[in-house]
Amino acid sequence: MKICIISFDYWNYDHHIVKKLQEKGIDASHINMGSYRYKSFGERAFNAISKIFLNRNIKHVKRQQYVLETLAKLGPQDKILVLNPHTLDYKTIKKIKSYTPHLISYLYDNLERFPVEDKLDLFDKIYSFEDKDVKKYGFEKITNYNYLSDQPLQCDTIENDLFYITSYDKRRIKLLRKLASRLATMKIKSKIIVVGKQVWKEKLRNFILKPSGYKLIEFKDKPLDGKIVLEEYKKSKVIIDLMRDGQEGLSFRIFEAMAFEKKIITDNVSIQTYDFYNSQNFLIINYDLSNIEDHFFNISYQKIPKSLYQKYSLNHWVNHVFGISSTHDYPKIVCPPLNISN
Repeated sequence: MKICIISFDYWNYDHHIVKKLQEKGIDASHINMGSYRYKSFGERAFNAISKIFLNRNIKHVKRQQYVLETLAKLGPQDKILVLNPHTLDYKTIKKIKSYTPHLISYLYDNLERFPVEDKLDLFDKIYSFEDKDVKKYGFEKITNYNYLSDQPLQCDTIENDLFYITSYDKRRIKLLRKLASRLATMKIKSKIIVVGKQVWKEKLRNFILKPSGYKLIEFKDKPLDGKIVLEEYKKSKVIIDLMRDGQEGLSFRIFEAMAFEKKIITDNVSIQTYDFYNSQNFLIINYDLSNIEDHFFNISYQKIPKSLYQKYSLNHWVNHVFGISSTHDYPKIVCPPLNISN
C-alpha cells in the first residue's frame, strides 16, 4: 500500500503520521510544503516585490508546484491525506485527486479560521476536530493524537508548578495578562513564554505600564525547538492550554500532557465532554480566574485507564483514518462519497 501525506507542517507534528505508517510496513511519503525554499536571492526579492505591488504571493504558487512535482515523482497512491487544505488552491487539489482513488482531509482548525468550503467537494472523506463543523457539514469527528508514546512517560524531576508556551494571539494575550496578575498573588513557580513577530508590542506595553505579573511572561520572536518544549512539559506539574477565538477542538497540548501525565489548566469547556476527563486532572478556569488555587497544584495526577490512553494514541488514529486492520497490513480501503451540505 502507498500512502502520501500532504501538509504545511508548521509544528512538526505531521511527520509522526508518516513514521507510524512506515512502522506498519506501508510505503508512506510526506510532502511538506513548509520545506520549500527560495532557489535564489533574486527569487526572494521578486516575490517581495510581487506581494507589495501585485498583491500576489509567488511563494504560494511555487509551493503548490513543488507539491505536484513531488507527487508526480512518487506516482499513484492508494490514499492521500491532505491536512488543512487552505494552503492549496482548488485546481491543485483537483490535480492531487487524480493520483488516488481515495482523497482524505483532516481539519485540525475550524472553518471559521481557515474557510475551505469551496474545496470540500473534492474529498472522499473529511475528518474534523471541531464539533460545530462536524454538525454543519457532516464530517467525521476525530481528535488530535498522542504522538509521544503508547505508554505514559515517567517524569521524576519537577522544576516548575506551571508551564505554558504559545504563539502570539490577541485573545490569548488578553487572558494571559489576567492570568499573570492572578499568579503574581500566589506562590506558584511559573514559566510562561509567548512567541511571535508581534511580541514587541507586549514588551513595549510592559516597559511603559509595568502591570502586575508582567515579569512572569517571557517574550521571544523565534519559536523554541520542539524538544526543548517537551522537556519543559516534563519538568512541570501543570500545563496551560488556552484556545484561539472560535476553537472548541482539542489541541496537541492535551495529548502531550496525557503522555507525560500532567494536569491541565484550560478555558476549553468542551474538555468535560471527553471520556478521559477527570476534575483532578483538569481545571476549567472561570471568567475572573478566581478558581485557580494552590490546591490544584498540590493534588496528584489521576491515571487514566490503559484502554483510554491507547484510544488517543497515534497508532489508533492512523488505523482509524486509513482503515488499517489490526490483523492485515494492507486492507482493502473503501471511502463512500462525502455529502456536503450548507
